[in-house]
Parts: sequence; C-alpha cells; structure tokens
Amino acid sequence: MTIRPSEPADFEGMFEVVNAAAVAYKGVIPADRWHEPYMPREDLHNEIEAGVAFWVAEEESRLLGIMGIQDKGDVALVRHAYVAPNLQRKGVGTMLLRHVQSLMDKPVLIGTWADAAWAIDFYRRNGFSLVSDEIKNALLRKYWSIPARQVETSVVLADARWVQENASGPSSR
Repeated sequence: MTIRPSEPADFEGMFEVVNAAAVAYKGVIPADRWHEPYMPREDLHNEIEAGVAFWVAEEESRLLGIMGIQDKGDVALVRHAYVAPNLQRKGVGTMLLRHVQSLMDKPVLIGTWADAAWAIDFYRRNGFSLVSDEIKNALLRKYWSIPARQVETSVVLADARWVQENASGPSSR
C-alpha cells in the first residue's frame, strides 16, 4: 500500500470512496444532517479549495481510502477520513492517520458525529481523547465552518499533544 498526496485525477475515486463509506452514517446521524450523496462533488471541490490537503492510500492503482489534513495555524484538523467499506478494519485508516499526523508539528484535532461510535472508537484506539462538551463547542466554532446543528451533534477528539498543552485548565486555545 502506498500513501501519497491526492492528484486531480483522483477526484472521482475520492468522491466514490467518501460516499460509499459514508453510507454507514445513514440512520445513525440525525436525519436532518444526512443527504445523498453525503458529500456532493461541489462540496469536495470546496474542501480542497479551503485548504484541506488530501492523502490517498492506494494499491495497484486502486484507491483504498482518503484522509485530509487542514492547517489552522495553531492546530491541524483531520478532515474527511474514509476507507472503502470492504477494506475497513484492515489498517488502511490507521496508516493514513499516522501519515497525516506525521506531517504536522502541532496538535491535531478531529471532529466527528457523536453517534458514530465506530469512528470515535477508531480515534481513541489511535491515541485521541474526547474533549468536554464545553471545549468541543468552542473548538468547533473556532476551527470548523459547520452549521450550529452539526455542532450540537458532533464531538471533538484531540491528540496527546493538544491534551498536554491544555491540561492546565478548560481552555480552547
């Protein structure tokens, strides 16, 4: 398996992986947050334009998964982490996560749906910790551009560096 920066030619494959993997959210996340496709092409283009650097895992020219990282100054955000459904729980996501983390010399935060227990468990197994609701709300407002309804129904996980830097009190950096 190879992990490399995404290229324009990867766009359709990225779109397909995101939307195939996101089917797991249907019926789990609030119905008012679900739509089909889960991430329209225009939204994926907008994320790239907004500075999300996507990395792809591939094998024999087949796209296995994608993960984005977005530099927000004092922190980096893991964005849009998806693995093809038939390849989940085979280490692809872990390899992508470790790769994007290795690119950053700053704390890393991840936002996901509060009811996506499998995603939360994945990040916790990989060393991330849930932050309190108060801190989550502040972080989501500061670093993400998402609707208030999504803030209500999401969680934020932080890496050990962020936790250590913020251990002195309830700060949102």
